Amino acid sequence: MCIPVRENVLKEMDFIRWSKTRTIFLFWGLILYFIDIVTDINLVVNYIKDGQYLWGGMTMMFVLTGTLSTQLFSYAWYRDDAKKPETPNAGVTAVHMFGLGIIYRYYQLLKESWRVFRNTANSPPAGGTETHHDRLFCMAADLCMLKVFEAFLESVPQLLLQVCIIQSQNETSFIQGLSVAFSLINVAHSLMDYSSYLRRSLPHVRGMPSLSSRGVYLLYKFLTLTSCILSYSLLITVSVYSTAALTVLWLLLTVWVHFLNTNFCTSKALEFFYRTIVGAILVFTFFNVKGKDTKLVMTVYYISHAILNIAAPILFVLLVPGPQTCKFLWTAGLIGGTTILGYMCLILYYSFLHPKGMQQEPDEVDGLETEATATRRMRSFLQP
Repeated sequence: MCIPVRENVLKEMDFIRWSKTRTIFLFWGLILYFIDIVTDINLVVNYIKDGQYLWGGMTMMFVLTGTLSTQLFSYAWYRDDAKKPETPNAGVTAVHMFGLGIIYRYYQLLKESWRVFRNTANSPPAGGTETHHDRLFCMAADLCMLKVFEAFLESVPQLLLQVCIIQSQNETSFIQGLSVAFSLINVAHSLMDYSSYLRRSLPHVRGMPSLSSRGVYLLYKFLTLTSCILSYSLLITVSVYSTAALTVLWLLLTVWVHFLNTNFCTSKALEFFYRTIVGAILVFTFFNVKGKDTKLVMTVYYISHAILNIAAPILFVLLVPGPQTCKFLWTAGLIGGTTILGYMCLILYYSFLHPKGMQQEPDEVDGLETEATATRRMRSFLQP
């Protein structure tokens, strides 16, 4: 659901138009999405061929969970937007029944972006052109939110699973390494796009984040996420019962999100499901759930994150008998390096590059409650 930016706001802000470069990067995102799916399916087939039915079944479970969940939200958003004449309706139900909701949104956005670019690229933004470009950015924000859902329901849990499998084996297959690499790339690309397009789609906001801001934000998320996955993998290697602790953590975070009283969905059942997904996301990385100042909550979150990253290698050394393997040394080194670099990027981003410090208008975190033209969904998206 898109937010029509008010005309008086448009006159005051530097208008950012959809460009051919954005369309090319959008197409690149679609290619990454396809490659991630292909490598996941190939991995499942290889596990089954090798008789490793548990690994194959768990990998397929994560793939199906992410796919089916995003179909529910994508279809619900189309239903919410059905009152708008520009919303495509034909075949939407069938597309989502076959699990092609994200691909269909890619198709619609690519088609619309080429049409708008072809008609307006060589003319100044006037006479309704702003509305067309705003709509493209809002369509992209919807798509990126769905990709974030899928990333943390499918790619990130599967990354954790594959890392645990790799640590328990003497050899790593090419397809395992390929799947881990493309899952990481897909998650990083999703986070980058989401941060950029959501910001451009919100009222009160002047343009897109700078290239340096996006780059540092991407590194901060990528590095802290990597250290978190590696730490969890060590704890699971120490004891498989660590998965029960992760489940309890997810439940506690889901309850916390519930008490925040989120108002993201139009139905109570889907709102409850949304809160469980946000709880899963918070297990791995921090997002602002309610769009308010969360400096204290973020500080507590990342202190806990640092304690986890210190405790995991120590527990592994104390509880796993025998000499430590080369894989452990590499893992421990990566945990330490990604934690330090990730926190450096976090401090750099929020001290100098966060949009709040670059403008006087309320940003996407601190001042959307009074915006009359903002819709509930876009206003309630997880804030970077």
